[in-house]
Amino acid sequence: MRSVRVSKALSCVLLAAAASACPACSAADEPGASAQGLTSANSSLYLKVQINQQLKLSKLKPGDVVEGDLARDVYSSDREMFTAGSHVRLAVDHLEKRRRAPNDHWPGVIKLFTPRHENYPVFKTATVSAANAESALQVSLISVSRRREVHAQAKKKGSGPQAGNVEVSESNAAPGPQKKRPQKTVARTMILEAFPIENQESSATGANGASSPMPDLSGMEALPAGTICKILLLGDVSASKSKPGDALQARLIEPVLLNSRIVLPAGTQIEGKVVKKTAPRWGSRAGSLALTFTGLTLPGGNHMPIAASLAGAELDRRSHTKIDAEGQLRGERPGKAWMAINIGVTAGLAKEADDTLQLIIEAFVSTATDASTAGVGRIAATCVSGIYMVSRKGRDVVLPRFTEMDIALDRQLSVTRTAESAPSAAVVHGN
Repeated sequence: MRSVRVSKALSCVLLAAAASACPACSAADEPGASAQGLTSANSSLYLKVQINQQLKLSKLKPGDVVEGDLARDVYSSDREMFTAGSHVRLAVDHLEKRRRAPNDHWPGVIKLFTPRHENYPVFKTATVSAANAESALQVSLISVSRRREVHAQAKKKGSGPQAGNVEVSESNAAPGPQKKRPQKTVARTMILEAFPIENQESSATGANGASSPMPDLSGMEALPAGTICKILLLGDVSASKSKPGDALQARLIEPVLLNSRIVLPAGTQIEGKVVKKTAPRWGSRAGSLALTFTGLTLPGGNHMPIAASLAGAELDRRSHTKIDAEGQLRGERPGKAWMAINIGVTAGLAKEADDTLQLIIEAFVSTATDASTAGVGRIAATCVSGIYMVSRKGRDVVLPRFTEMDIALDRQLSVTRTAESAPSAAVVHGN
């Protein structure tokens, strides 16, 4: 009887624990919970800092100071937090080892002899000086590299979209469809993810450190097809690991203006997916990646479908990736250095295969000589070298997190706003 009572008591305790845990489980499983996490991730600030000094990450020590200037304006929703050119000061807190970012600059044989990890400085806070005010931010270093802009190749005459009279910063001016834009190499740049420090007063800052006035958002505006929007990728995408149908998230990092009026505020969430991908293949054939952007969500939660394609991206200077006229990312063919390295390794493997096979035959066959085994060795060397050259894969297409991209609207986008509504209360229509 005592054992029965004990078992009943234990079962009651277990049922009570399960009942108390169910609300927490259901709350975690609600769609709003994941959406809230995504919203908090999208609410971070994007700092692009141009370094004003010679910087070697492996040489930095705790306490060292790194200084630079903002390379672009920083927006939080519809407010401009900091203007381009504002001074940024960071102090190294400590160093940690991180895995090296993948790249397509060198063939795989070089990567075998390259350390997989490198020392990275960790910054906890950054001080941004704008005019007469200073603001402290919690920051996390994403990458440090020299970057270059890559734009879609020009389409044939008469097939390219027109940008209309969109008036925004240089990123919102559509690249001319009739001529090819030259690639622009920018200085060494540090990419940081930042959050305002709690209990610190945050206000939009203009050129004079004052709050930016709210723009006139009343009326209806229509963004013409071909309008360029500057977005920030929020996840890693690559031709070797991504799959067709994979969803991707991005956000607008600059407001889109039309006739000096904000149509899409910064912070607008952009949704897209991988349409097609080709992984790097044998025979040094490069990979390719096709993306499309299918929807946007304004900061207030209004969602609508759109149709937009990739028009440009800012990649690492060493990346050998180009964008064709259809907006598809393609890896370039191996260059001279790439082929020279592979040919050198092939010659070494052929020599080793030839000598090794001859030694093995002579060791087991007492009557074998160098002359009699030379032909067999050459055949083996040719097979080994041929297999090695054919099995070499081409360049990958890699878009790391926080990659700046330009997307072009494929059709007109109409946004209707009322004079009393806030920027988040816009009603958006797609034509």
